[in-house]
Amino acid sequence: MSEKPATQKAQNEKGDTEKSETSKVSKKIQDLIAEIEKLSVLELADLVKALEEKFGVAAVPAAAPASAGAQAPGVPAAGGPTEIQGEQATFNVVLTSAGANKISVIKSIREINQTLGLKEAKDLVESAPKEVLTGINKTAAEEAKKKLEAAGASVELK
Repeated sequence: MSEKPATQKAQNEKGDTEKSETSKVSKKIQDLIAEIEKLSVLELADLVKALEEKFGVAAVPAAAPASAGAQAPGVPAAGGPTEIQGEQATFNVVLTSAGANKISVIKSIREINQTLGLKEAKDLVESAPKEVLTGINKTAAEEAKKKLEAAGASVELK
């Protein structure tokens, strides 16, 4: 009896797996995938750009967070600030001045950015103007700004 080499056997098993996965999608989708596979890298980049513009979305690598709000506070979004359909999508919260009540501002900063310890928050407040959070979505940035302003700080969104 002649056995298939291990690599050929593994390729056949892989091919069987691919066939079972593609059989789960419609013929129309299979044809579309086949056409996309034929595109060059430049054509794929153009396709992605056109889809982003058409549907108002942003293609994000699989390792990146799905949205800026899902990432840890203070961690910049991949690629920096972006715009979606003319509106800025990510913001940086900048402490411009701590005001008269530094203790309240320090407490607020620690609530907003829980990765900072007391000393780091104090140093941040004393070295204003300084970025408190970077690469966050609009609603989170506005909430952080309200909290800091309520504590007596001057804050900008960039």
